[in-house]
Amino acid sequence: MDTEGTENTEGTEEFRLPRSRRANERLHALIPGGAHTYAKGDDQYPENLAPVISHGRGAHVWDVDGNRYIEYGSGLRSVSLGHAHPRVVEAVRRELDRGSNFVRPSVVEVEAAELFLATVPTAEMVKFAKNGSDATTAAVRLARAATGRPRVALCADHPFFSVDDWFIGTTPMSAGIPAATNELTVAFPYGDLSATEELLTRYQGEVACLILEPATHTEPPPGYLAGLRELADRHGCVLIFDEMITGFRWSEAGAQGLYGVVPDLSTFGKALGNGFAVSALAGRRELMERGGLRHSGDRVFLLSTTHGAETHSLAAAMAVFTTYAQEGVTARLHALGERLAAGVRNAAAAMGVGDHLVVRGRASNLVFATLDENRQPSQPYRTLFLRRLLAGGVLAPSFVVSSALDDADIDRTVDVVGEACAVYRKALDAGDPTPWLAGRPVKPVFRRLS
Repeated sequence: MDTEGTENTEGTEEFRLPRSRRANERLHALIPGGAHTYAKGDDQYPENLAPVISHGRGAHVWDVDGNRYIEYGSGLRSVSLGHAHPRVVEAVRRELDRGSNFVRPSVVEVEAAELFLATVPTAEMVKFAKNGSDATTAAVRLARAATGRPRVALCADHPFFSVDDWFIGTTPMSAGIPAATNELTVAFPYGDLSATEELLTRYQGEVACLILEPATHTEPPPGYLAGLRELADRHGCVLIFDEMITGFRWSEAGAQGLYGVVPDLSTFGKALGNGFAVSALAGRRELMERGGLRHSGDRVFLLSTTHGAETHSLAAAMAVFTTYAQEGVTARLHALGERLAAGVRNAAAAMGVGDHLVVRGRASNLVFATLDENRQPSQPYRTLFLRRLLAGGVLAPSFVVSSALDDADIDRTVDVVGEACAVYRKALDAGDPTPWLAGRPVKPVFRRLS
């Protein structure tokens, strides 16, 4: 790792981030939580080892202390092409010189819509916004309007759908959400059609929609998504796929394109803009038109965002579509992920911790679990592992790859993982990781108390 601001990086105990620490204090003084996304909070990192980023290029980022890291999970999976991708940056630059927002639609809006619908042919209409929560909440509102039903059924096994009340009320961070709102959201387990049917029967005629990620760390069981499609049709509710993560990472057309099951509505974001703020609600014309002007029914306030039409973000999205199609980015993400997963598993096995450091997920969307002596999920062991990765120049809250990585980056990461696993083994043998933590353990995002 390149170091300018650290005292010594040969051992985790000597690894220091003094400038990042001061910057974090400034962040907390001015911004609730010290970050604009909870998953980026310094509580997600070992104590005093939460780097504050100066800049990034490709698969690398630099912190304000001068350290360079190989980065994974870039921008919470949003930067799948790597930072400052030249094709995206050039597309954005062209639009910036032409103005970014107008009192009437820009031609860029229709061009972006045409290219999106050509890329995701299972959808018939699309509306752009700036973040995923707006898109998923618009989908829920549209489903309620179309069905006249109040309840939302969401997948209990998926961690996040929206910052809005209908979802946040189901989490441990439900302060401020009225109980009456919480009662309108019910949950079903992923992969279990019979349990979902039982839920729909219990609330017969009340459920407006089923909303879920079509796939996550495990592949959908055979026939599962098609079975959900049939259940939604039979019970008269709307099927919504949250493709914020699966969009582009599973295929250019999302999981719906890969698995061949067409939802009524779907939402996209993350990789859509390669870090620029753009999300999308897409789906069947019959439903989407309810949020438009060409019908005689009750109007639905679907999405109305001042900045949803920013030309430079839509230009970024179009550059992403083109790059994926022309450069085979999805295939590259899978190849890089497969190389990384194999290397990490081999390194963990070689150090005798293969049953404790577990890599999971599709190759393009890898995460890792840190398990204790009893093979139970452990935040202290996660802390130990993250400390060693950071000291070795790897910033990895997950192992989600970007296409900017190369084989040398992967090989270096595997070497650092091997070094971390050697310490992991020592902690397991001692039956206590505490001596290797140097502070409090990292914390789960969703928890009731700070």
